[in-house]
Amino acid sequence: MQNRKLINGHPFITYAKKTYSVDEMKKRTADFLMHMNKRRTCRDFSDKPIPKEVIENIILSASTAPSGAHKQPWTFCVVGDAAIKKQIREAAEEEEKISYNGRMSEEWLKDLSPIGTDWQKPFLEIAPYLIIVFKRSYEFEENNHKHQNYYVTESVGIACGFLLAAIHHAGLIALTHTPSPMNFLCSILNRPANEKPFLLIPVGFPADECWVPDLKRKELKDVALFF
Repeated sequence: MQNRKLINGHPFITYAKKTYSVDEMKKRTADFLMHMNKRRTCRDFSDKPIPKEVIENIILSASTAPSGAHKQPWTFCVVGDAAIKKQIREAAEEEEKISYNGRMSEEWLKDLSPIGTDWQKPFLEIAPYLIIVFKRSYEFEENNHKHQNYYVTESVGIACGFLLAAIHHAGLIALTHTPSPMNFLCSILNRPANEKPFLLIPVGFPADECWVPDLKRKELKDVALFF
């Protein structure tokens, strides 16, 4: 049973911690690394349906992420309706076509070349679900008072990391898509003024034939410093 007490007038409970032996920690972290190292960004989706409960559990997992002052400044819009997905694809491709033909620098396009992307985004209609993550800069309270949220970008970014890990854990694939600008998502999904699009993530099973770039991740010495 968890103990409870008040701190500054607010309820606190004891943390139900779970500890492991050193050997078990090494094994668990190695297993998790091996699992996550298999994650890839995919563009070849199947239209095979996904149980709604799976998506709900994935979103609730993402919502366990820490956030500034525990404001949880995110909204996950889940789109499975074919007509809305078509609208989103058409609007995204319109922006992407402009980007690939003028907005992006030559250096940017050169960096994208090994990944094999272009302005066409058929996965936005093929994937059974699109999860559009919105960040909430503030909340409306009584008398239309705007209550500020804190560390919004950092909080939503962490939640998206949890979301991608949960998608991979479920045996599904995902793509982090950021058509720029993304304001069309506010209009299509009729979002309020305090929400701004952060990330568009198609989710589904891989197609029978699914290709991903043969990319190498940086080694530990290239991403970490120990002092």
